[in-house]
Amino acid sequence: LKQFEYLAQPRIVDTQLKVGIYPDRRDFTAEGYYWLKNKTSAPIADVHIQLNPNPAIKVEKLSFDRKFTANEQYKDFRYTIYTLDPPLAAGDSVRMDFKETYDTRGFVATGSNTNIVYNGTFFNNQYFPGLGYSEAFELGDDNERKDNGLKVKERMLPREDPRGLSQSLFGDDADHIRFDITVGTSDDQIAIAPGYLQKEWTENNRRYFHYRMDAPMCDFYSIISARYAVKRDKYNDINLEIYYHPGHEYNLDRMMDGMKDALAYYEKNFSPYQYRQVRIMEFPRYSNFAQSFANTIPYSEGIGFIAKIDDPEKDIDYVYYVTAHEVAHQWWGHQVMEAGVQGNAMLSESMSQYSALMVLKHKLTPEIIERYLKYELDRYLSGRSFERKKEQPLEKVEGQGYIHYQKASLVFYALQDYISEDSVNAAFRRYNKTWRFRDAPYPTSADLLKEIRKVTPDSLQYLIHDMFETITLFENKT
Repeated sequence: LKQFEYLAQPRIVDTQLKVGIYPDRRDFTAEGYYWLKNKTSAPIADVHIQLNPNPAIKVEKLSFDRKFTANEQYKDFRYTIYTLDPPLAAGDSVRMDFKETYDTRGFVATGSNTNIVYNGTFFNNQYFPGLGYSEAFELGDDNERKDNGLKVKERMLPREDPRGLSQSLFGDDADHIRFDITVGTSDDQIAIAPGYLQKEWTENNRRYFHYRMDAPMCDFYSIISARYAVKRDKYNDINLEIYYHPGHEYNLDRMMDGMKDALAYYEKNFSPYQYRQVRIMEFPRYSNFAQSFANTIPYSEGIGFIAKIDDPEKDIDYVYYVTAHEVAHQWWGHQVMEAGVQGNAMLSESMSQYSALMVLKHKLTPEIIERYLKYELDRYLSGRSFERKKEQPLEKVEGQGYIHYQKASLVFYALQDYISEDSVNAAFRRYNKTWRFRDAPYPTSADLLKEIRKVTPDSLQYLIHDMFETITLFENKT
């Protein structure tokens, strides 16, 4: 299927879905449609559909609102080529309807699905049909590739690659989309998705929630369902909500403070917040992470809700920090989507690291910040010892967390020490103003560095080379 990698495909511009979650069976159904638009300058006859490889997913229907044929099917890879008649003209759109089910049967010895569960379901749109060839399904391990007679593969496209510039960090299925979803669940649970609640009702012992986004958003959304209690507050005219498991009230105030302080800092220094709400939802600690979707932040109980901060005056309040980091993604990742090339995580993850660190800087003592930076230094140095391919400079990071999280914390904090917090914020603000809510082509780390250079004195320009463009280690001791 590699031959189809660079084939032009239409892009999703509108998504309307009805999703039914059945927690007692660990199943779900999904049906709805995408509007696909040909954003190229030539007609597109063939639409390539890649289904999720999970065998529990069964596609019961996939059709288009014009004459079509399924002319090639690669069943082993769940990949089908549909030919439209007539072809989709440049600038024209076609509606694609689909219906699928996720059917959990029995259990497996290892690797069980932990996304669709009895209480705390959390999955995203990767379960739904995708467009075109997906590089993500290729063999990635160098040794495995050699065993199969394949060349060693680079982790990401080069920063100047035209194909990479034409797609965001969320992939090439879409730029921004209109979004509408209705989620049904059991009558004792609350279902949540991005957007604003339009209607809630109960029918046939099931509970339904209709959400709609009032402005285009990125093609990345989650679906949540659990037996929640809710804590509510406001920051100015922005509604703040935390959906939590009853009994896990330990850190709710920290999270609420983190949302308020983050919104205040980011609106003052970067740009206005684009939504009228921020919601945090707890999910089970099968995984330990938090993730930012449009105005919606799923947050593992394992790193926040049941965390124990022994001494807030001395210990790193990572619950507060993680909250500020995820809120920062509403700017870096959602307001500005970066290109899917080398260095892309510097623009979403590293910028969010810096943003959250600045919130911490104005909240905690310098001694606690210093302890946190020492922790990040240790994790960076240990992380590079496990590098299996090659360490990259920060500006060309390739999904390497020890670089775009840990090293970036040190680099950006040092940068604001050298040139001032106001100067770094001015660079972020100009970058945001230039790229905010834009479709392809998307920005790269070179675009942010261009703004940073503008606010860096000539005598300190060497810092950009040392910090971002090379791998430079310092030994400064007293």
